[in-house]
Amino acid sequence: MMEKMLAANSDIDVAKSLLAYVAMETGTVSYELLLRYLTLCVHGNHESEVFDVYDIMKKRFKTLETGAYSLFIKGFSRTEKWRECLLLLESIKRVITPSPRNYGYAINGALLHSDSRTAWVLYEEMVEKGLTPNQETWQAFFDSDRSAHDSESKLSSLLLYMRNNQIYPGEALVKSIKAWFESVPGNKWNGSWTTPENSGHCRNCCSSLESIQLTEEEYNQLKEKVMNDVIQGKDVFKKTTPQELESFKSFVKKRPPFDVVIDGLNVANTTSKGNQSETLLEVVSHLAQQNLRLLVLGRKHMLRGSRSWDRKNMSVIQQKADCFFTDNISEDDPFLLYATLHSGNHCKFLSRDLMRDHKACLPDSSTRRLFFKWQRGHQLVLSSYTAGRRIRFETVPKYDTIIQTEENSWHIPYDEDGVERYSYEVPRKWLCLEMKR
Repeated sequence: MMEKMLAANSDIDVAKSLLAYVAMETGTVSYELLLRYLTLCVHGNHESEVFDVYDIMKKRFKTLETGAYSLFIKGFSRTEKWRECLLLLESIKRVITPSPRNYGYAINGALLHSDSRTAWVLYEEMVEKGLTPNQETWQAFFDSDRSAHDSESKLSSLLLYMRNNQIYPGEALVKSIKAWFESVPGNKWNGSWTTPENSGHCRNCCSSLESIQLTEEEYNQLKEKVMNDVIQGKDVFKKTTPQELESFKSFVKKRPPFDVVIDGLNVANTTSKGNQSETLLEVVSHLAQQNLRLLVLGRKHMLRGSRSWDRKNMSVIQQKADCFFTDNISEDDPFLLYATLHSGNHCKFLSRDLMRDHKACLPDSSTRRLFFKWQRGHQLVLSSYTAGRRIRFETVPKYDTIIQTEENSWHIPYDEDGVERYSYEVPRKWLCLEMKR
C-alpha cells in the first residue's frame, strides 16, 4: 500500500493514517514500512515528519541500513538540523564508502547554511576517496559563493578537475559558472556563448584553442603506457592468448606503418540492413581510393562463407587491405590499439568502440587524459552510411575539446539541455569567459 502511495506521491496525512492503522492492528510498524514512509517524507520535503521518523528509528533499531542513512542525509540537509548529516556520513563510513550523492547532500546542506569551510572539507575528502562529484554539487559551490569571491582559486580547482577528468558540465552548471564569473567585483569578467571555428579559433575572442595533436613526447609517453598497461597488462589474456598476440605483433612489425586500422566487425555492423561483408567492403574501398595503407581486423568466422559474410567480398577486401583474423573468442581492441600506436602518430583507427575499459587500465589520470585526447584526435567514426551511395565520417577536430584556460580566459565546452549526443561525440557549444581589458 505504501509503495502505491509513493508512486502516486500521496498526501502525507493519508500515509500517517496508514501507519497508525498498522500500529493499532499489529502493535508495531515494521522497519520496511517506516523506510517507505521516510521516503515519502523526504521526497515531499516534510521536515518535521523526517525528524519524527529519525527519532523513532534511532530508538527502535541499533543500526540502520545505508539506504535509510542516505534518505536521512538528504532530508536533514535542507533543514536547520543539517549538521546531523555529518554524523550520518560517519555512520555510513563504518560500513561502506559514502556515495557522491551522500557527500553532495551534506555539502549542499553546509553551503545552504553558510558553512563553506565544512563544505570544502567534505568535497576534498570525497575527491581523495576517488569519488566523482555530481554536477549539482559543483553548481551548489558556484551558486553559493557569488558573494564570497575570496574562493576564486578553489572554484577554479573545480574547473581544473573537470578538465583533468574530461568532464563536460551540463547547461545548468555552466550557467552558474558564467553567473559567478560575471559577479566578480570590479566587473572583471565577461561571458559569451559560442562555437569554435573548424580551425580551432574561438569565434568570440579569436584566441586559439589547444591543439588535439599530441606532442612527440606526449605520444611516446602514451604509447609506452598503453603497451605496458593495456597490451601487456594482466587482463589482456582474458581477451586473447599470448600466442595469438605475439603472432599479431610479428605480423604488424613485418609491414610498413598503416594509415588507418579498421575494426572490421564494428564497421560491418554499422547498419542492420544488408550484407555485413558488403558494408565492410564499401568502407574499405572508399578508404583505399585515397591511397591509404589499411589494416582490417576481423574474426575467423568472417572467412567461412555465410549469408552475412560472402567469400568473394572478403577476398576483395584482402586485396585492398592487409587483414588479420583473430580467434572468434578474442576481442579486437588490444590488436587495434597496438597496430595504431605502433604505426605512429599519423595513424587513425575506425571504430565506434569507446575504449572505456582500456582507459580504465591506465595507471594515472594524466595518462588517461592523454589517451582521451589521442582517441579524439585519431578515432574515425562513420556518421552516415547508405549502402551503395554515401559514406561520411565524423569530423576529427583540430582543437582539444576539454575545458581550457589561460591567464585571462576560460573556454568551457558544455552539454546543452535536450540535445543528445553519442558518447564518442563532443559538445558543439562553448562558454567563452574573458577578463575585460
